[in-house]
Amino acid sequence: MALPYSVPDIQDNPDGWGPCSVPEHLKDVPFAPFSKSDKLGKAADWTQQAYQRNQGRYGQQPGAVNAVFQFFHTEEEDSFHLVDNRPAKATRFGARRFPANRFAQQRREREAARAERERREGAAAPQKQQKRNPWQNMHWREQQRQQLQYSSSVDIRPEWAVKEQIPFQNLAKLNCSVGAPEDLHAAGSLEYYDKAYDKLTTRQEKPLVRSKRVFRSVSTSDDPIIRSLASEDAARVFATDAILTTIMCAGKSVYSWDVVVTRVGDKLFFDKREGGSLDQLTVNETAPEQVPEDKDNINGVQQLSLEATAVNRHLSQQLLAHDGNKFSLGNPNPFAGQGEELASVGYKYRRWSLNPEAGVDIVVRCEVDAVINNKGEDQLLAIKALNEFDLRATDWRKKLESQRGAVLAFETKNNLTKIAKWTMAALLGGAELIKLGYVSRAGPKDNANHVILGTQTSKPRDLAAQMSLSPDHCWGVVRALVDMLLAQPEGRYLLVKDPNKELLRLYAVPEDAFETNYVEEPLADADEVPAEAPAAADEAADE
Repeated sequence: MALPYSVPDIQDNPDGWGPCSVPEHLKDVPFAPFSKSDKLGKAADWTQQAYQRNQGRYGQQPGAVNAVFQFFHTEEEDSFHLVDNRPAKATRFGARRFPANRFAQQRREREAARAERERREGAAAPQKQQKRNPWQNMHWREQQRQQLQYSSSVDIRPEWAVKEQIPFQNLAKLNCSVGAPEDLHAAGSLEYYDKAYDKLTTRQEKPLVRSKRVFRSVSTSDDPIIRSLASEDAARVFATDAILTTIMCAGKSVYSWDVVVTRVGDKLFFDKREGGSLDQLTVNETAPEQVPEDKDNINGVQQLSLEATAVNRHLSQQLLAHDGNKFSLGNPNPFAGQGEELASVGYKYRRWSLNPEAGVDIVVRCEVDAVINNKGEDQLLAIKALNEFDLRATDWRKKLESQRGAVLAFETKNNLTKIAKWTMAALLGGAELIKLGYVSRAGPKDNANHVILGTQTSKPRDLAAQMSLSPDHCWGVVRALVDMLLAQPEGRYLLVKDPNKELLRLYAVPEDAFETNYVEEPLADADEVPAEAPAAADEAADE
């Protein structure tokens, strides 16, 4: 059975496309002509209330019949917000007592008050604002370090001529390999280390006992063994380990020091000046915060130096066994006096070859403090003391048990020169170990009584590696200075570290310059002043 089918009425528009007439049900409906490139905003708006409420949203364009469908975004969607219907997280202590922006409001009030005050002050306001600029005070510690000036270790006379000036930067890349030393002589006797101090803790601190033993610190030219070796032409250069390590670590030093150099024939003798500072230890020499140079302050440079030197000597004798068992080096102590009890110290006279081509050798008197029995083998030991004076800043009593490595790193940073000299002295003397003792004041303002908080054992080469201390570089500095001094004529010279500059100066001084009956020589005429360093001579005269 066939279904009925009616063909729809098809209108033919000869003038274009689309219907020829408007259907009855579409009459009176708003209509706007548009092209395919136009954007439609809405399908229809029957009442045009949105047009009346948002003026300008449906803009008028030229040639448009009706702009109902021309949509432009305005601020209507700015009022749209997402609603968070999640439950609020309960706080532990309840609601905030103060509004969240209370501190911001206070800051704005302070800024407004300050701006008003500066406005009233007028022209003075920019200067005050510059003083309040926090960026200018960001490096205030470095500025304070530059402002603090130290005095020279020796009074420079105006008639002393400046022969050479050596900046530290010229010593930075020097290197010299000297090889293994040769032992020429050994003297003295050493006591054994008491291993009971290895178990010492901060809870079982022991008071530091003052030693009544005699400590000898004889200069190079006054040493009878060195005089004998010099007469035998054992070497051309002679020095002690205290003087030599000072020269080796000159680039790390901050405080001023001086060394007397005497050339006799083709030989050089490095001596300490009587009353000089080479025998004294420094405290916090390389610390970021400088130590004030106040002789009456117990935390000043001079008082801390005397305290550290005494603590180091007392500790080196207290950590010994004192059981009568001694280790002899083969010869008696050359500085022993009749009826005196000398401190436990041994001397080793060793020779190194500085310049084999020129035949320049150096003999050094090296010191060791004790002997330790390690697994049935006797090893030479150096005993040194690190002293704490600012109990609030460092607080060893709390940090030593759990942060001993951090404490040693902090002390190495603040006392780089001192620990570097100890390390090089141990390497020169052949000490296998260094025993570091942590000594603190009994009270913050008591620099006479101290307690031992603990000890730590290190190998000299390990310490040198931690500090980036190169023995070849240290020997390179010595060789450069020795070559410079051997080029000078015979006489006496003074090598001085500038107190406030990274600079070494070499002065030519009279033979009796450091005697008690020294008489100042008349100043040289202008044409007699050495041409190589006139400015340095004027600077020395100003000092």
